[in-house]
Amino acid sequence: MIEKALLTIIILRIFSGSVDITAALLMYRFNDLEKAFYINTLLALVGPVVLIITTGVALLGLAEKISIIRMVFLFSGIILILISLKME
Repeated sequence: MIEKALLTIIILRIFSGSVDITAALLMYRFNDLEKAFYINTLLALVGPVVLIITTGVALLGLAEKISIIRMVFLFSGIILILISLKME
């Protein structure tokens, strides 16, 4: 039997991948660099949101197995990743 947290993460990743594929198909259909750029910009919002949600779900599922300090370090790492992405 699969854990609820794991199933949630799997569904979110399938959703995220489907959004990426749909965006690529829309870029192909529109055949316009400006529209492709706009679609790609919207994708830049989806990725970090899915990362934060899936990590949160995983940590909630593992809450009994890992310490609070380790959770804080994991979320701090994710925050640093997101900050570094904005610095480009």
